Amino acid sequence: MARLGYSIAASTVWEILHTAGIAPAPRRAEPTWRQFLTTQAHAIVACDFLVVETLLLKRLYVLVFIEHGTRRLHLAGVTAHPTGAWTVQQARNLAMDLGDRITELRFLIHDRDPLFTSAFSDVFTAEGLRNITTLPRTPRMNAICERVIGTLRRELLDQILILNDRHLALVLHEYLIHYNRHRPHQSRQQRPPDLAAQPVRHMTALNDLRSVRRKPVVTGTINEYRHAA
Repeated sequence: MARLGYSIAASTVWEILHTAGIAPAPRRAEPTWRQFLTTQAHAIVACDFLVVETLLLKRLYVLVFIEHGTRRLHLAGVTAHPTGAWTVQQARNLAMDLGDRITELRFLIHDRDPLFTSAFSDVFTAEGLRNITTLPRTPRMNAICERVIGTLRRELLDQILILNDRHLALVLHEYLIHYNRHRPHQSRQQRPPDLAAQPVRHMTALNDLRSVRRKPVVTGTINEYRHAA
């Protein structure tokens, strides 16, 4: 009808689709967001800011990255005054830390925070990643990163009074080691992100509870359990 010169309102199109029982979705044949995250998990890295209030009522910001496939956590930096330039530098540092592994990633997910500038995106675009920004007020589009930020609060920051940025950086670094090398993840069959740190389990040791050793970590707020050698 449009080709014949008739003017058609958007409401008319909606009524026709509704009458025919067709959902007016622009991409009906493509996978849903959840399906996309599941199928592309090994190629996705996500980031967001964690806000921490110190004992002296000073607000600190932590830039957090997490790889969807391995659940490996990266704490890019801590600052009281985040800027676009600071965020870009943390992106460069992450790219250097990842090394050749960054070639395995294809997508970077983040929200529409103005600190994620075009220069920030360019750092990852140059490495072959596609930047995907979430919709406004839709934290579920970055659910894995939101979940790890919640984990940081529940397991660590809600248990410790933070003095300053140096104290926060030290505590987070210790927790990062625990998270990547020891903490089990249900989505990874109770394995930590760093598989090289997963010890070999022997049935005789598993059946002998006397061989279990407890090791307090992160200023004693978390306990790690291992079998004695």
